[in-house]
Amino acid sequence: MSSLRFAIFLLLAATVRAADTDCPSLNDADNLSQTQLIERLTHGCRYDRLERPVSYTESNGARLPIDVYVRAYIYFMQNLEAHDLQFKIHVLLQLRYLDTRLTFRKVAPKRRQPILGEKQLRDTLWMPHIFLANERDSSLLGTNEKDILTSISPDGTVIISSRIKATLYCWMNLQKFPFDEQHCSTILESWMYNTSELVLHWEQKRPITLDPALHLTEYMQHGAWSNETVVNADLNDLRHGAFAGNYSSLSFTVHLTRQVGFYVMDYFLPSMLIVAISWVSFWLQADQAPPRIMLGTSTMLTFITLASAQGKTLPKVSYIKVSEVWFLGCTLFIFGSLIEFAFVNTIWRRKRNVDVKKMNSKHILKSTLSPRSKRRATGRSRSFCVPPASTQKENDPFNNYLTVHNIPINTIHEHEAVDNLSKSTSFSSTTLNTGDSMPYKKADLASVEMGEAQHNIGWTTLTPQEISMWIDRKPTPFR
Repeated sequence: MSSLRFAIFLLLAATVRAADTDCPSLNDADNLSQTQLIERLTHGCRYDRLERPVSYTESNGARLPIDVYVRAYIYFMQNLEAHDLQFKIHVLLQLRYLDTRLTFRKVAPKRRQPILGEKQLRDTLWMPHIFLANERDSSLLGTNEKDILTSISPDGTVIISSRIKATLYCWMNLQKFPFDEQHCSTILESWMYNTSELVLHWEQKRPITLDPALHLTEYMQHGAWSNETVVNADLNDLRHGAFAGNYSSLSFTVHLTRQVGFYVMDYFLPSMLIVAISWVSFWLQADQAPPRIMLGTSTMLTFITLASAQGKTLPKVSYIKVSEVWFLGCTLFIFGSLIEFAFVNTIWRRKRNVDVKKMNSKHILKSTLSPRSKRRATGRSRSFCVPPASTQKENDPFNNYLTVHNIPINTIHEHEAVDNLSKSTSFSSTTLNTGDSMPYKKADLASVEMGEAQHNIGWTTLTPQEISMWIDRKPTPFR
């Protein structure tokens, strides 16, 4: 029995000695290199990279969450891709937290500079897993190796900086396009640890920094702001894995305003010129159908092509945008010119004249669009071109409308006045005394001069061609 106890004692002593041999000593750490010091600090007997740094309260010894401080430096941003609702960003992301297990101030008091390393040093440490919640694609930048900088201070403060290229979603509101303003956010969230284990904070001083040389071709940057919040994850939201709980979240938002210079020169100004070209048809007569049809259809097709090319860069949304209102207005103007040509061309081809009560827009359009009314017995002057009703046959047409014509004015010289006066007197006496040469009787002339002339209300007869030219002249202010 005593020999058995002695063997067990020897086995335990050997195990303790082996453990002491496997766990390297930190004595004389000032004489160690950075690599040797890191290897001893992160040895398995002292450090577990799968376990987060733990701290406790002094009052009741409760387990405290680790605080991770974040800073972002934005040095490149690509224009928003409205069709895919996304934008690209290059950012230098810096994480800072305290890991007391890596403190070397006491074991190496002469070493006051931080230990620097790259990806290899980071892979030996525990680090918080933070992901971009609104990312479409992301990656670490670097040529031969990834651009990762790791720093360990003597008090155990760990700073990890990395350059990230990310394509992020930005839910844009395009109702005022192209006079819109966008707010695009970058959201950082904890992947594994909830708020009871890890809490994210922005740095107190300058958490978000934009490169002064950062410029966008289509947008103007008006500033950025940061925000800290908590995201509640449940079984309906599995972006944090299969774990439910409250997760810490950080976000920074960039305010962008679209510059309209490109759209004025490439969309608004050409569309105004196309509409103005469609109005050239008003200078052409209504019977010139081929040029007016070609002008109207070509401007319509050209504008549709211009608008469709501009609309391909935008997503298909359910609400109406300002650009679509502009497109609808220009389309109505061009389509209206085609409708106006069809209307005046139809009037031009009419055979019957139109009687107008007054020479204004209301009566001309009313007389043109309404059916021709029957002749009234009173209120209109008789034409002197045909005999009165008492001397007409029943089937002969009778026109009792007054036609206004332009009568040329001839200048009469003084030496011709006597001859013209004598000829006029002779013609009048002959006409009044000869019943067969004048289709009107003396009683009819007296009736016209004394009675019916008092009831004349000024009706005028217009030809279809005159009405067509009058309609074409109205929408043309410079004609």
